[in-house]
Amino acid sequence: MAGLIEDYAVIGNCETMALVGRDGSIDWLCLPRFDSAACFAALLGDEGHGRWLMAPAEADAQVTRRYRDGTLILETTFETESGAVVLIDCMTRALGCSNLLRRVRGLRGTVPMQAELTVRFDYGISVPWVSRTADGRVQFVAGPDRLLLQTSVKVENKALRTKGNFEVQAGEEVDFSLGWSKSYHKAPPPLDVGQTIETEDAGWRGWSSRFEGIGEWSDIVLRSLITLKALTHYETGGIVAAATTSLPEKIGGERNWDYRYCWLRDATLTLYALLESNFIEEAEAWRQWLIRAIAGSPEQLQIMYGIAGERRLDEWTIPWLPGYEKSTPVHIGNAAAGQVQLDVYGEVMDALYYGRTRGLPSDETMWGLERALIGHLQQIWDQPDDGLWEVRGGRRQFTHSKVMAWVAVDRAIRSAEEFGLQAPLDEWRAWRQQIHDEVCSKGFDTERNTFVQYYGGKTLDASLLMIALVGFLPASDARVQGTVAAIERGLLRDGFVIRYDTAGSDDGLPAGEGAFLACSFWLADNYVLQGRLDDARRLFEKLVKLTNDVGLLAEEYDPVQKRQVGNFPQAFSHIALINTAYNLSRAYGPAAERGAGAAPEGIRADAG
Repeated sequence: MAGLIEDYAVIGNCETMALVGRDGSIDWLCLPRFDSAACFAALLGDEGHGRWLMAPAEADAQVTRRYRDGTLILETTFETESGAVVLIDCMTRALGCSNLLRRVRGLRGTVPMQAELTVRFDYGISVPWVSRTADGRVQFVAGPDRLLLQTSVKVENKALRTKGNFEVQAGEEVDFSLGWSKSYHKAPPPLDVGQTIETEDAGWRGWSSRFEGIGEWSDIVLRSLITLKALTHYETGGIVAAATTSLPEKIGGERNWDYRYCWLRDATLTLYALLESNFIEEAEAWRQWLIRAIAGSPEQLQIMYGIAGERRLDEWTIPWLPGYEKSTPVHIGNAAAGQVQLDVYGEVMDALYYGRTRGLPSDETMWGLERALIGHLQQIWDQPDDGLWEVRGGRRQFTHSKVMAWVAVDRAIRSAEEFGLQAPLDEWRAWRQQIHDEVCSKGFDTERNTFVQYYGGKTLDASLLMIALVGFLPASDARVQGTVAAIERGLLRDGFVIRYDTAGSDDGLPAGEGAFLACSFWLADNYVLQGRLDDARRLFEKLVKLTNDVGLLAEEYDPVQKRQVGNFPQAFSHIALINTAYNLSRAYGPAAERGAGAAPEGIRADAG
């Protein structure tokens, strides 16, 4: 049975990622890409669905973990009555190959160890054919997939599992390597495990050295940046939302989605986090991914894409996996890719504008694409959509969607004005004012002094925290302050922000889900903009304390059960942490940094 979500650490090679439990079991790994079928799926079932355990044979070992500074190399220390060992885990890649490396190093005494490898391709259902290669490696093959186990430990295949027992003395090192390659290609050569680990160590430290620090929060911000880098595909520049599928928003519930894809919604916040942290190459790679993904007919813009910009993300369910703590169904693919969400136009235009302001190169082709997107938005902005939270209960006139449509037009106008680009500015300015007036008229509840989730409704929504962050209205505006106050009254649970309130939930949470961590960081950002720095700092530090022992966050936090929930590790949560840390450290918000802190020319601060 899988452990708590926060019991996992991750290792990766910027192509895929593995989840490693405190017990030394790797319970989730998809090869060769984040979105490939899993060969270890115990996370969503049990050990029979695939895992790789490496742990002391003695029960009740004391466990501590850490990452080597500036790296994604994990060190798990086991202390037993007979001694202590450290398990060093990391991943690497070569052309057409991915490798998972595990080294057990003796620290004191003698520790009996156990290794148990259960390979199940195709998300835990396909049992491989096991054989030996001429050089003694153990080979696991099913269809196009091959895994090669390299170790000096004697292992045996019993009951469809590969097991080995060994002892490690102080100063001794025992190595394992598990490499993926295509079964119809020539087998890759064996690895020098020790040398490869040191090469990975040097590579990560070199990358991390570009981060110049952010004072007292440097360590947690760098850990979030490393996590973001690990979720970035080395070749395409696409950043997946998380490494997992179907980790539930509510334990035992049905809202279990596949997050191994790239959302446009993350675009601006991702660029902001990377550029502020001096990772220019990664920011440009992400923007190039964005441009390639959205290229084509504007009518076919999607809210999310595959790692290389794939458009078809067909959704299906796996009947043979019982789900994380019996949370079913287990989903592969994501039907939300077919939804209409107007906010993505704002996020795309904001990202491309922000990239220009920070010196990322652009050309006439890019501006032509942006104008085409704006032209299509002009035809559809007043229509209902599916909204930020990808609800599957019908389209509405969501206030946040209209605010982000305004952002799209505003950033197009700014790009034209500030960079001398050709555009029908008078027409766009009038349109921008039209959207602004409508939102202030139809999306605001004058009786309660708050913006609402959708026109004419009464529901509060945490997405309304973006109103000041994107510059739609200044933080000093009474309507913004009223909205923040209403969210404080209605959407806080144990000091954390839930996405929206749904009547009838037994525990007061939307469909029983946890508090959405990014929304809580947005509230801290609003506190910064309002000059409530003590409140912002307290909330930020409370959120940072939710990170697990190695600094990782899932999508949500359940304030009732006091545990992380949702897919893991969640890029959006780490991006929000990074950006709030910068906003706090400078004592002003992201909107001000992007030049959007005040109402732009042509939009009155008291419009509507």
